[in-house]
Amino acid sequence: MSRYGPRIAALARRAERERAAFDAAETGSDGDPSPARPTSPDDDAGYLRAGAGQAIWLYIEARTGGRLVPFSDAEFDALETAMNRWLECYTRCHGVALEAEFSVREAAELLLETRNIVDTAQLLTCVPARRARQQPTQ
Repeated sequence: MSRYGPRIAALARRAERERAAFDAAETGSDGDPSPARPTSPDDDAGYLRAGAGQAIWLYIEARTGGRLVPFSDAEFDALETAMNRWLECYTRCHGVALEAEFSVREAAELLLETRNIVDTAQLLTCVPARRARQQPTQ
């Protein structure tokens, strides 16, 4: 286990709890498919900043700074799964059911490029859809 093992385990547990709570709120306690608490695009930032962003940043932290920290296969899978669970919650806030299977490395590269977790999530998931730029009129 790497020195990041406990943090990865905590992120993975929290991601699974939040995804399960999201699913329960979305379907209601009686299994009815109508949401018990409707979600909105305004709810998405929490899943990104406190969730997916934390998982991605842990990966960046472990891969930079002069010393490459090796993850065990289980740690790497747990970290990637946690990030993907939060991205799934993010897309569902926008009414899109997505089975996320993104690599944490790809997400880290995008985060370093954009410096913004919301932009990173949008580029990975294509949710919400990007609007075409309007050409200036002359």
